[in-house]
Amino acid sequence: MVKGRILPHYSMPMDEYRTSLRTVLRDLARTVVVGFLLSAGAGQALAGSVDDAHFESIANRFIERFLASHPETATGLGDHRFDSRTSDYSLRGVAQDRTLYRATLKQIETIPAQVLSADNAVDREILQNELRARLFDIEEMNEPAKNPLTYNPANGIYLLLARDFAPLNERLISVRSRLLSIPAVLNAAKRNLKNPPRVFTETAILQNKGAISLIRDELEEFVKQAPAMRARLAPARQSAIRALEAYGVWLEKDLLPRSTGNFRIGKAAYVKKLRFALDSDLSPDEILRNAESELKATQQAMLQTALPLYHQYFPQTSTDGMDGKAVIRAVLDRLAETRPDNATIVAKAKEMLMAATEFVRAHNLVSVPDDPVKVIVMPEFARGVAVAYCDAAGALEKNGETFYAIAPTPADWTAARATSFFREYNDAMLRDLTVHEAMPGHYLQIVIANKVPTRTKIRQLFTSGTFVEGWATYAEQVMADAGFGGPETKMQQMKMRLRLIINAIIDQKIHAGNMSEQEAVALMMNEGFQEEGEAAGKWRRAQLSSTQLSTYYVGNLEINALARDLKAKTGGSLKEVHDQILSHGSIAPRYVRRLIGL
Repeated sequence: MVKGRILPHYSMPMDEYRTSLRTVLRDLARTVVVGFLLSAGAGQALAGSVDDAHFESIANRFIERFLASHPETATGLGDHRFDSRTSDYSLRGVAQDRTLYRATLKQIETIPAQVLSADNAVDREILQNELRARLFDIEEMNEPAKNPLTYNPANGIYLLLARDFAPLNERLISVRSRLLSIPAVLNAAKRNLKNPPRVFTETAILQNKGAISLIRDELEEFVKQAPAMRARLAPARQSAIRALEAYGVWLEKDLLPRSTGNFRIGKAAYVKKLRFALDSDLSPDEILRNAESELKATQQAMLQTALPLYHQYFPQTSTDGMDGKAVIRAVLDRLAETRPDNATIVAKAKEMLMAATEFVRAHNLVSVPDDPVKVIVMPEFARGVAVAYCDAAGALEKNGETFYAIAPTPADWTAARATSFFREYNDAMLRDLTVHEAMPGHYLQIVIANKVPTRTKIRQLFTSGTFVEGWATYAEQVMADAGFGGPETKMQQMKMRLRLIINAIIDQKIHAGNMSEQEAVALMMNEGFQEEGEAAGKWRRAQLSSTQLSTYYVGNLEINALARDLKAKTGGSLKEVHDQILSHGSIAPRYVRRLIGL
């Protein structure tokens, strides 16, 4: 999973008269210049360049205003001009968002895709899809009123501390400014939030405690390194902690009792949101039909890998007459006996990352960047959604590190629940997870994408979850098929494949249907061989993230097809095929297919 970027509120009042005047003047200039060059036989080429320049101007102007009014997003991208600012989370900010999105959408829709260069035509579609998705979130989903996770202020602080992009004193001055803005953010949340789904508020309560810990405890370690800043930071820290503590009480005593919203978004909304999330031509019906068919096929393939391991582990036991699922379960249970714990999981992940990097280079699977990647303990404020994520440096960050973050079990978990967690994330599974999150998965793919030269930053700002998650799950296959980690890791990779297939099934059946928790957990445990703790966590995540869970399966289907078709067309090596697929950035697979001529 890639750590999601904050999606705050933007501001750009539009002057419709000036926009119309610029359009008239642009069209007049194009007519004069193109008319002149047509006489020389070069009209079509320059017409494209004029339209390309116009599109790039619109896109770059949008991005500039976007980042200026979304400073946390700018910080995450590596643009540090606005580090001392905080987004406007009020309803006024929401209204300004709508104005910006509609105005920009209207402008780019006046430029036909066919008059643009191939890359700009793709960027136009990406921006168009993103703007429509954001308008959908505001106008139909009403996210500001139903999602308290939107108002978590911790990420804006963490982004300033996580990377050494500037001297610590300078970063702490920006931290102080953002700390001072926290009461306003939380007041906006109190005014905006109405009746969220209960699970959203419960998760916000947990993350709020993490935000307090960040400011009180984790920030303290940085203050010790810059003691001259202690007195200057103290009032802002105290004010922020008091506001967060009061907000925590409000979440528990006021918002939670009235958090009666339905976490299911409904079939009509799901169909629309899925189209925005995937940017794919596959329909929900096709996705569900393919996933249910592939579930059985993957179980059969998994059995073929399990049988030799079963005979190795249980040499005195025959499999004659045994149910195939029983064989698979017995092998997975044996693999679960070798596992990390809270004290060892990060160190083991580091060792596995080194091994995976050496393996990729030795087998010539894909070009490996030299950019640094660091395994870290997931910050407490970010926990509650996924067990691990890749937090890549922004495309504009200089010398930025990528973080592969892993969440230990919460302190209030019982010993039995913690054991269930680490049975799921045993050594073989952790090896596969490291491939997914880091090498050659998210870390490698995003680092390469950040360096793709573009005329705008549309691709860096609005990345495709379908491509990003599709590549990471495809990377698992490539590594396992090449022998990384042996048959034990292959078993876990196929278990992860069952997981991504089931992700798509439950995502659709929960939000476009009425699948219950009991039904979802039973499917995950009985058909996907998941531990109870993993299944329970996925149920929570499915409620919180409608459509996101489908990106893994659909992306995997489309990246596999892309690699297969490109190999057939070019006859290139695996490395050449992979390098070409990755060379266009984190864009939906259908755009990659178009740009490489498939």
